[in-house]
Amino acid sequence: MENVLIATVLSFVVTYFSIPILIRVAELKHLYDEPDERKAHKQRIPTLGGIGFFSGFIIAAAVCVPTLQNSPFQYMMAAFFIIFMVGMKDDIVGLSPLKKLVGQLIASFAIIYLGNLQISGMYGFLGITTLPSNISLMLTYFYFIVVINAFNLIDGVDGHAGSIGLLVSAVLGAYFLHVGELTYAVLGFALAGGLASFLIYNISPARIFMGDTGSLLIGLVNAVLVLKFIEVAGNPAGKMPVNATPAVAIAILIVPLFDTLRVFSVRMLQGRSPFSADRNHIHHYLLDLKLDHRQTTLISVSVNAAFIVAAYFLQGLGTTVLTILVVGAATTFTGVLYLARRRKQAVKVAVTTIAQPAAQNATAPKILRVTTGGVLQDK
Repeated sequence: MENVLIATVLSFVVTYFSIPILIRVAELKHLYDEPDERKAHKQRIPTLGGIGFFSGFIIAAAVCVPTLQNSPFQYMMAAFFIIFMVGMKDDIVGLSPLKKLVGQLIASFAIIYLGNLQISGMYGFLGITTLPSNISLMLTYFYFIVVINAFNLIDGVDGHAGSIGLLVSAVLGAYFLHVGELTYAVLGFALAGGLASFLIYNISPARIFMGDTGSLLIGLVNAVLVLKFIEVAGNPAGKMPVNATPAVAIAILIVPLFDTLRVFSVRMLQGRSPFSADRNHIHHYLLDLKLDHRQTTLISVSVNAAFIVAAYFLQGLGTTVLTILVVGAATTFTGVLYLARRRKQAVKVAVTTIAQPAAQNATAPKILRVTTGGVLQDK
């Protein structure tokens, strides 16, 4: 417990005092996120915030994670540094999607192969228990790439990715603390402490963005925590076993995970790269419904928290049924937002179409034909 408390406070304090320095450096070096028609912000914002909570997180983890024999912690630290370098290079000079993907695969390799952490079974989903080793390996790599990018893709609104990352890491940190997995409890609360501090500067109106440096790190750390949660909670002999563990894990990551898989699928069906940019994320739907950044973030976090609570209490339904229920509820929620946005856009187009001729008529000059006898005709 003491290690977890120290990690949380240390990460918070280091991040809190790092961010103002990073804002100043970004301003001096002109390292900004420039606004465009797709982005929600309207002015240039510094982008080095991820360095701040990475520093807090990594220092807290290095100091507070207990030294255990055969621990995968050293490989996780290597992976965190790799993903940090990938994100920082992308924020400062830019990086192609292919090079970012290679960096993510290398970081995933350090955890999967060297750290021996991977998806070994489906825990009864569709009647499947264990997986062949090659399928297990491919599924784990796919899982890491999706979750890493998921937090990157939802980072489009002030406080959005940070708040959801804070929720996920705190929930998992609390679980690991309860079951005695101290290494993962420290990682969860170290990230939560850093994000809580970062959000002081990132909640709308944001003074700094986390950039890829931060969002990729949140994705990787939470990917590790969720995968370890499946392993520990899925053990019936454990201290706090959870039924339907994969379904509960999906619920824990529901907003970033479902949104990313949905957007990737739509883009590929349209013949586009899954990494191409558009305005089809859930936070775009909420913004188009005239919600501000704080309201959008609050709704997303509340929905994610509701899914976690509901999945936990419905775990007795079994993996297959609960997974279908979770995905179905997420699909319904997204569909309602999509239809509401389309309706609002249709009304806006109709009003604009009606208003334009009226405005033209109102401003059209009148021509008067005048003779010595007076006005003959008003044209």
